[in-house]
Amino acid sequence: MAKATTDKFSAGEQGLGYIYQARLAMLQLLQLPENTAVFLEKDDDLDFVDGEGGKSLASLKHKAAGDRLTDLSTDFWKSVRIWLARYKRDGGSASNLRFFLFTTGSVSDSSFLKGFLPAQTGMDDETKTLAEQAEEVLSRTKSNLIGDIAEVFKKLTSTEKQDFLARILILDGSPRIEDIPETIKDRHMRSIRREHRNSVFERLEGWWNDAVIKQLTGSRNEGIFGYEVSDKLSALSEEYKLDNLPITYRGKEPTSEIDTENDPRTFVVQLREIGVSSNRIRNAILDYYRAFEQRSEWARENLLVSGEIEDYEDRLFDEWGRYRDVVFEELDDNSAENVLLQAGRQLYTWADQQSGNYESLRIRARVTEPYVTRGSFHILADASPEPRVYWHPRFLDRLGQLLGVAK
Repeated sequence: MAKATTDKFSAGEQGLGYIYQARLAMLQLLQLPENTAVFLEKDDDLDFVDGEGGKSLASLKHKAAGDRLTDLSTDFWKSVRIWLARYKRDGGSASNLRFFLFTTGSVSDSSFLKGFLPAQTGMDDETKTLAEQAEEVLSRTKSNLIGDIAEVFKKLTSTEKQDFLARILILDGSPRIEDIPETIKDRHMRSIRREHRNSVFERLEGWWNDAVIKQLTGSRNEGIFGYEVSDKLSALSEEYKLDNLPITYRGKEPTSEIDTENDPRTFVVQLREIGVSSNRIRNAILDYYRAFEQRSEWARENLLVSGEIEDYEDRLFDEWGRYRDVVFEELDDNSAENVLLQAGRQLYTWADQQSGNYESLRIRARVTEPYVTRGSFHILADASPEPRVYWHPRFLDRLGQLLGVAK
């Protein structure tokens, strides 16, 4: 295994901390009442506000494996400095604040910090209060940083000291950043089939990170609520049911420029052949791209059963053939070009505007996204060596002449 970098200028640990902050916030929201909201980088690393307005400030420490908190650990006392300022600002004992320290490390068995753990396993000397133990520890410090915190702490009354410390909870052994995805999948995704959980988590985290960025950049002022995470997770899980498929290419565009006038692909040539406008051709290119990429993603994630795409294309082809026969019924070898163009546009308009209304033309019953059907028609119109569907009544004849192939 490669040795971890020790470059003092490396920003890796700081960057890891920011990602940990977002991941742990999502995990906690999934475990708290749904009316709880979270704010990042407000009064502390995380601020949790419950339905009654109570606020919990959380400091997060992602530490090296085996790290331990001792009496004078700066991780704890730096958090205390933040909490003291907020405690005094909000009215001291009249405030509705609670304070949490989430750390991947563990509290040393010999430290008075044991008294802040959920199990309340304090030191053997139970005759001393937490305030007395804290004052005794602070009196031993030679650190200027902790010494400054001690001065602020000393200014509290005895009652305030005990009240302040009683609001603190240390949650040691918190999950590490790389363990959070599995924790979420194990605890909150049991209703989702195991083979789909990775995909659902990736999409959930993508949505979550977008919400976090909006909050941090100020485009979202309110907190992110637990029910939003629950609703998103529920919506994503529905897409992986047997009668549904996930839709992930809505609004996506190809990286290359769209050239409606010179695109050489057969399905585009077909549209130019019947005089479809440039804007409609552009939409067709987008539908083709989204359907092609979506179908490829479904295949990569093994979401399709064997032969499902082929069966779906056969259904589209059959329905197209039935409608084609109706539209072309009055045509003959002597039909004028303008009549042929009109018939071709009518057939294409059916595929572009109406076919999505037929449940029988959906790949699965609950996949209602229009680009799946529209784009699949374009994929059939682009098939090689000969398109399976066409719009202009004489397109196959002209294609054969173009390619020098006898039809």
